[in-house]
Amino acid sequence: SPAPSRKIKVLLSQGLAEPVFQASKYGSLWPLPQKVQISEVSFKLSSASFRIVDAKASSAGPSCSLLQSAYRRYYEYMFGSAKKQWGSKNNRRSDPSDLTELQVWITSPDSECDGYPSVTSDESYELTVNQPVAVLKAPTVWGALHGRIYSIYFHCQIISYFPFSETMAMNKINVFHWHIVDEQSFPYLSRTFPQLSEQGAYHPYTHVYTPADVKMVIEFARLRGIRVVPEFDTPGHTQSWGKGQKDLLTPCYSGSKPSGSFGPVNPILNTTYDFMAKFFTEISTVFPDGYIHLGGDEVDFTCWKSNPDIQKFMEQQHFGEDYSKLESFYIQKLLDIVASTKKGYLVWQEVFDNGVKLKPDTVVHVWIGGRSDKEMSNVTAAGYTTILSAPWYLDYISYGQDWQKYYKVEPLNFEGTDEQKKLVIGGEACLWGEYVDATNLTPRLWPRASAVAERLWSAKNVTDIDDAFNRLSLHRCRMVERGIPAEPLFSSYCLHEYKGV
Repeated sequence: SPAPSRKIKVLLSQGLAEPVFQASKYGSLWPLPQKVQISEVSFKLSSASFRIVDAKASSAGPSCSLLQSAYRRYYEYMFGSAKKQWGSKNNRRSDPSDLTELQVWITSPDSECDGYPSVTSDESYELTVNQPVAVLKAPTVWGALHGRIYSIYFHCQIISYFPFSETMAMNKINVFHWHIVDEQSFPYLSRTFPQLSEQGAYHPYTHVYTPADVKMVIEFARLRGIRVVPEFDTPGHTQSWGKGQKDLLTPCYSGSKPSGSFGPVNPILNTTYDFMAKFFTEISTVFPDGYIHLGGDEVDFTCWKSNPDIQKFMEQQHFGEDYSKLESFYIQKLLDIVASTKKGYLVWQEVFDNGVKLKPDTVVHVWIGGRSDKEMSNVTAAGYTTILSAPWYLDYISYGQDWQKYYKVEPLNFEGTDEQKKLVIGGEACLWGEYVDATNLTPRLWPRASAVAERLWSAKNVTDIDDAFNRLSLHRCRMVERGIPAEPLFSSYCLHEYKGV
């Protein structure tokens, strides 16, 4: 741990504290790109002379609003704080050492400016800096926004979306896995079934995501090169669904009589699948991404076991006492429904573990800790594309610098062939909402999620924890300066707090 050797030194005579971090040869670069060549020559950036422009040969020009808004956004990132501190007037003439221009060169005939990022998008890029002009070269606009090595997913249950998404982009996290409904609340306002949120949300007006809200989130993300993958988790975690959709959930029994409580989705009724077909048809049109997360985790069989109609169905299907077969029966029908909408799907690992017949292009999401390496080996050996989140549950809080634990994970550290390891398309940092809302979301996420981002973004041999501490400390200060209340890694302060004094 770097912390104990970096005690703050207090200069009592001046009342100043030295930062706890040291200078890295990579400065504050985070996450570290796959290849970096550092020059001894440094260039100045001046708000008076520096511009971000389209290269003449670029396939994306002034009409590409996605890039034009990104240019304005990053100009504000670079010079906004300076303007606030020193005033907006700046008549300084350019210096011979100034870097005056960043040219953005999109090389593919189709820049994808008007599209959405997808799992197959080319997000590679190359940045070359030679005074007085730097060139950012990328096949598509997505590379110009952030580049790519792994798909990096971020899962969040309860969100204050806009600063959240902005900070995702600052850390090159490019997929937002939106767990939009759960047991306690159904905030998604469905046009087809408006009663779901009317009856199932915390409040039908103030605590819902309207169609306009959802559209705004998707577009806000698109402009930052972020995919939005929604999750509608069934058959478990569905109590809020049942409040607005009659007969969707299974009636539980106490002996021979209904207990008045309800369990998971009722898998034996045709009306269940009629509802799911209409619902996921809507979802497939609302969310443009090629994938939907269908959940399938933590299904409690107790209520199913108590219900006499389900007991009879089990006998008819020759399922015996194996209720995982009943779960598989439901999931298989659901997968067929979603496949008919031309969407791909992700499922939590229990769906694979319980032997559900999956289509070859299913993405299996490994989340259970302990023996996740064994699970990764099994899932990839079966030929399924995989996402790993087991080591990166940010809702678990522990004393000390737990970012180091997330940083030290090697996601491909499991037994398997090279072909198996190619099936691991990314990782996901998860934050569940039992103890999180808008009051503590941001500091709980950052910079801990930044550690996950570098692990998934950078080369496998980028493992120097001391250098990571130095760069991440500066990156955290950069986020704070941009208005993101990211918590400190260890006792320190940020230079911008002194406002030039």
